[in-house]
Amino acid sequence: MSLKPTPPHEAKNRFLKDKQPGVTKKTLKNYRTAIRQFCDWLEAEGITDLTDLDSEVIQRYKEHRLSKVKVITARQDMMTVKQYVQFCEHIAAVPRGLGDMVRIPKTSANDEICDDLLTRDEATELLEFLDRYEYATNRHVTLLILWKTGMRMSGLRALDLGDFDEGRPALEVRHRPLEGTPLKNKEQSERDVLLTPETAEIIRDYVDGRRIAVTDEYGREPLLTTREGRVVETTIQRYVYTATRPCYYNGGECPFDRDPEDCEAMSWNASSKCPGSVSPHALRRGYVTAARNAGQPKDVTGERVNMSGEVLDTHYDKGSSAEKADRRQEYIRDI
Repeated sequence: MSLKPTPPHEAKNRFLKDKQPGVTKKTLKNYRTAIRQFCDWLEAEGITDLTDLDSEVIQRYKEHRLSKVKVITARQDMMTVKQYVQFCEHIAAVPRGLGDMVRIPKTSANDEICDDLLTRDEATELLEFLDRYEYATNRHVTLLILWKTGMRMSGLRALDLGDFDEGRPALEVRHRPLEGTPLKNKEQSERDVLLTPETAEIIRDYVDGRRIAVTDEYGREPLLTTREGRVVETTIQRYVYTATRPCYYNGGECPFDRDPEDCEAMSWNASSKCPGSVSPHALRRGYVTAARNAGQPKDVTGERVNMSGEVLDTHYDKGSSAEKADRRQEYIRDI
């Protein structure tokens, strides 16, 4: 079969269109980012026709990614590139078998583990600050729910006004893929997350006083809103990055000896550049660790945050050896 001259970005667009029906919007976005980076690199290397693509070029791209990002990120990128090259085989843009020659970086167990978390002490200090100075604001309620429930951003975004059951009290997390709020594990992610009365009271005060009454494009009433409608993930990330900068909640002291006057992390869009700020996922990780240290059983914690015991142990429970020993103490018997 003769090859058909095909520009990298043209094949990228066809690949994404082929993938779109069977994946979530988030997965498609990840595919788009990884393949766009690959295609941009190819063009920078002077490769504007995929008939010039070979295994040596792909290997050089792998080495390029490994020099720029963590091994686990490069591994994910190259797995997507492999799928892209296999699709290019299908449309006769590259030789048959080229996809099988894409080498995926190997990772160790440590490469796949992230230690980024918000500690219980940090969360307590931060939430006390928000309670005093930003009570029942979007940022306060966002940080509060993420910390007190350990839920994912997708779960937080999916919440409607009617999913807040003040009587129990609880938040009812539901999978609604046809209305713009899919959950990571689909129906298996659905659950009711119980709240303390104190947490429910703050959410109720937000609903009654601060929440902007809007509907989304599906006519639903989101729990967390902005003037544009349902809060988006990038805004949730900004709430967390800005609030977890230590100088934000500790009285203005920078533990990294930076001058607030010229610190790049002081702005809304650059807050993630603070060495002390953390992502929303760090609150999920911190919640799991704090819950286990407080004696909450592993199966209860896992069901509450929609997580298997194996994943919880490997990626989320960051208790020290001493903390884990303390958890076992009450179960130890002299035999």
